Amino acid sequence: MRNHILTILTLLTLSIGLSQEEVTNTNSFTLQEAIDFALKNNYSAINADRDLIDARKQKWETIATGLPQITGAIGYQNQLKQPVSLLPAAAFDNTQSTIDVVNDYFDATQTNFDINTPDGFIPIVFGTQHSATATATLRQQIFDGSYIVGVQATKAFLSYSQNNKEKTSLEVRKAVTEAYGNVLLAEESVSIFEKNKANLEKNLFETTKIYENGLGDEESVEQLQITLSSVDNQLKNAVRLKDITLQMLNLVMGIAIDAPTQLEENLDDLAQNQIDFGLIESDFNLENNVDFKLAMNLNEQRYFEHKLAKSKALPTLNAFINYGTSGFGNEFDFFSSNQQWFDSSVLGFDLSIPIFSSGRRSASTARAKIALEKAKTQLSEAEEQIRLQLESSRSNYILAIEQYETAKSNLNLAERIETKNQIKYAEGLASSFELRQAQTQLYDAQQTYLQSMVEVINKKTELETILNNKS
Repeated sequence: MRNHILTILTLLTLSIGLSQEEVTNTNSFTLQEAIDFALKNNYSAINADRDLIDARKQKWETIATGLPQITGAIGYQNQLKQPVSLLPAAAFDNTQSTIDVVNDYFDATQTNFDINTPDGFIPIVFGTQHSATATATLRQQIFDGSYIVGVQATKAFLSYSQNNKEKTSLEVRKAVTEAYGNVLLAEESVSIFEKNKANLEKNLFETTKIYENGLGDEESVEQLQITLSSVDNQLKNAVRLKDITLQMLNLVMGIAIDAPTQLEENLDDLAQNQIDFGLIESDFNLENNVDFKLAMNLNEQRYFEHKLAKSKALPTLNAFINYGTSGFGNEFDFFSSNQQWFDSSVLGFDLSIPIFSSGRRSASTARAKIALEKAKTQLSEAEEQIRLQLESSRSNYILAIEQYETAKSNLNLAERIETKNQIKYAEGLASSFELRQAQTQLYDAQQTYLQSMVEVINKKTELETILNNKS
């Protein structure tokens, strides 16, 4: 019995250990791990992959339209009431044999008719009541200018889908970085507010005791109560924001928003690692920028649209060969071995030559050319905008680093000032108002410092997105 219990406990321990390892592997991330995970699981990234696969299928769909096409058809007809045709009686001889045949037909159909009447007609039913056909047709496109242009355009469309996927990946990377930094910011804010609240509660307790013993004034107690209430509200808000920012990170990463995600990075260390002055001076290759690539794709698209419009003036030539078989009978007996089938086959060509369109084709070609010229202008504009964005991003990144260094220095000063005022207040050399002013200044410096670290992380990501260096 004891051995059974030990075995069960061992299995439970292993199970818990494996479960904890799975949670750690799945839900504990560094920033780079979070980015890599999101690139595979983010909803937009998944659909971008699907769009790329769809583009490849669409490319083959376009190519396949110019390859041999085989279609089959099976038909069946049952003429419930067969149509009657009238043949002039004068076209037949009036021999007795003909008269007997016709009269037999009249007797069978109960029709009153006199074949000897020169102006009369003979009712005749052609064909059988049942008929069936089976055909197979092979078609081959020989020449079509629009097909040639379409095949050429598939390469440009596939390039657009690849560039669009790349843009989505960059956007996901940027979104994960911002969300990751916001979570760290919220966690640090909670930690700082808890520390500030604990210090204020201690100050308030001591000041209240001093006031109750008649050695202090009521205003000092009230000043601390005001500050404590403000910090307490900020702490509650920071706790709520911590949960929300974590849910936002989960959403960007493509996992359930309530998943127990943990972050392995520290905000201060992460900000320090994001300071890279070499990035500011790095070479910029415009052709690496994904927005420029997409603008080039637009130009290619407009070029092929113009080329397609011009190809509409060219003739088209197609060939086909058909083979079929037909069966007939007054009874439905097509599956019988005695059924007779009649084969047929046709070989042909279709040549379509555009002759006159009342100016429609020329107007369409002119509009396509205008669209191409507009795309060229938009490409030039995009190039200048990207260069401006680069300079702006470099400047913003430098500013973020400078503000981070300044905020870090100001925080140290604010901490020293607050500590001095704490000592002065305890010794009666500073008023409660001066202490509260120093505390408020410290709290502002703390939040500015936290925000400056997040700005360094985000501004570097923006610059890297524009540079998009592959190395």
